Amino acid sequence: MNPKQLKKLKKRVKKAHRTVQQSPYIAELTRDRELFNDFPPVTYLINNALESDRLLKAGLLPQPLPTMLLPDNIQDTIFQRVNQQYPQGDPRGDRLWNKYNEELPKLDAALRNFRDYLEDTYGMWSYVNAPFAHALSDYLNGAPVLEIMAGNGYISKGLRNNRPTQQIYTTDSQDWVKENETGKHPVTAIEKLDAISAIKKYGAQVDYVIMSWAPDKGDADWQVLQLLRRDYPDVKLLVIGERNGATNSKQFWQEAVLSQDEALKRVNVQLHSFDLIDEQVYLAK
Repeated sequence: MNPKQLKKLKKRVKKAHRTVQQSPYIAELTRDRELFNDFPPVTYLINNALESDRLLKAGLLPQPLPTMLLPDNIQDTIFQRVNQQYPQGDPRGDRLWNKYNEELPKLDAALRNFRDYLEDTYGMWSYVNAPFAHALSDYLNGAPVLEIMAGNGYISKGLRNNRPTQQIYTTDSQDWVKENETGKHPVTAIEKLDAISAIKKYGAQVDYVIMSWAPDKGDADWQVLQLLRRDYPDVKLLVIGERNGATNSKQFWQEAVLSQDEALKRVNVQLHSFDLIDEQVYLAK
């Protein structure tokens, strides 16, 4: 191995080691799984989060998640369990209860913030799970597709997994690379193009444009809609986001004509919301 190759290899090993060391969130969940091992409703949520993380680390799409909220009565359940193990006044029971009681709010916050972890670690904004990608692939039925604002390309990857021969153009401006993890961990080939340039280049070659989690700052999504209306009226725009919520501009939601036919509703069934964000797929005109 020549010196240059050795230097590159050392850099990759150092980066990989640093990545492992920079996952206190996962380490915390793993510790909590051991602590709350006697409480299946808690370990169920933790195991789902850890499994999603494992799949994403392996370059695979995750599975759907349950609602990542602890049961309302979990504190009472834990209290009753401690009382069954130790009689009242036993200092061992007091110590165990205090340990649970101290960790429970931290775990609650960690589960509620799982989406933040995915954004910060993988640049995954829309939770593109494998069944959703399969349902979306069935909906598109092999039609040529342009994905704009693709980020790390999870949607395109899911579509390619299901239909390897489908024509899919995956593009992103990569303007957000310096601000977060978007664009830093591509899971499929991505062409560096902003949304407008991508539509002008590929609009005449596709039946669908997919726009997922457009930023709520600026009006790039509104410009996209106007361009499609004016120059590509036969191209269908699929929008993935939270209506009047965490994604897209206010003007877009006000001006876009949104619909969900029965076929698209079947796709949305697989886009499970696991937190307070209600992301859905819309056909926008």
